Amino acid sequence: MTEIEKSRKTINEIDQQLVKLFEQRMDASISIANYKKQYGLPVFDSVREQEVVDRELSLVQNPEYKGYYLEFLRCLMNESKKYQSRIIEGSKIAFCGIEGAWAAIAAKRIFPEGKLISFGSFEDAYNAVVKGNCDYAVLPVENSYAGNVSQVFDLMHNGPLFVNGMYNLQVSQALLGAPGAKINDIKCVVSHQQALDQCMDFIRQNNFKVRSVANTAMAAREVANLNDKSIAAIASEQAGELYGLDVLQPNISRDDKNATRFAVLCTVENTNISAKANCLFQMMFTVKNTPGALLNVLGAFSKAKINLRSLQSRPIKDVPWQYYFYAEGEGSLLTEEGKSVLSTIKESCEEVKVLGHYSGDLSI
Repeated sequence: MTEIEKSRKTINEIDQQLVKLFEQRMDASISIANYKKQYGLPVFDSVREQEVVDRELSLVQNPEYKGYYLEFLRCLMNESKKYQSRIIEGSKIAFCGIEGAWAAIAAKRIFPEGKLISFGSFEDAYNAVVKGNCDYAVLPVENSYAGNVSQVFDLMHNGPLFVNGMYNLQVSQALLGAPGAKINDIKCVVSHQQALDQCMDFIRQNNFKVRSVANTAMAAREVANLNDKSIAAIASEQAGELYGLDVLQPNISRDDKNATRFAVLCTVENTNISAKANCLFQMMFTVKNTPGALLNVLGAFSKAKINLRSLQSRPIKDVPWQYYFYAEGEGSLLTEEGKSVLSTIKESCEEVKVLGHYSGDLSI
């Protein structure tokens, strides 16, 4: 047997082992895909992927092989993601608005293989998951400029769904007009109220009248249907392309770092993530109407060295002058220490509700 024949024989034997290992790896991907499907998690996890790359490259002993192995590993992970996407495909994703809305853009990026289902209100999208008609709801909870989406907070307070993920979407609002329109032609702009708020400096500079509608994509569709050069929409450039509008001015938001946080809500709590000490949590509570009750709650978090990244109050509907508090913090409330904190704060609260845990905000 010649040297080249020996080498080829060795490669054949190694390839046979690789085939078996590849099948084992893809089999493991099935359970990962099912887990992601159950808890409403995206196929692509940039943090996890980088951890795998760093760990695997450290095992390659020959420096000359590292670049080749990196390319091999990337291909392997890509095939695994394709397979996971095929398993997850068919999940129904509820969002508020129509095609071209920022919520639709967010939902598509989080669930690229999912089937997006449009609803006319946040409540309808939320309840579609509660009733089992959809698997997940992707709803906006906060904008970096305009603040909280109060209707969604109220739904999370009153409803049974869990928050299993939070995602940041950069929002770049554009002024969209009928074909052939110019900025000087515009007299009135239509959009969702939050989009109008985000672009108020631009609106005032141009002395535009404003009119609010249910969401930005509906505004773009309305302007397209009216075909009136004096009326423009504020929406995404994607919505403008979708409805055949001209981009009269891009990036008209007050803040070029304008972003919206979207929550993925589903019926099952992701207890595997909540077991990790480095996760984030969301919760809501109402304190008893006694002196120092809120201070006792905050003191319990402080004593446990749990950092609250956000603490906000919202009025309770149908109960005048009563409020619930929304808190977002670092850590898990299902560890022994977290359970101890919950037990302590319940002494000062009328209601304590853990909304869910997630690994951290992801940019989409």
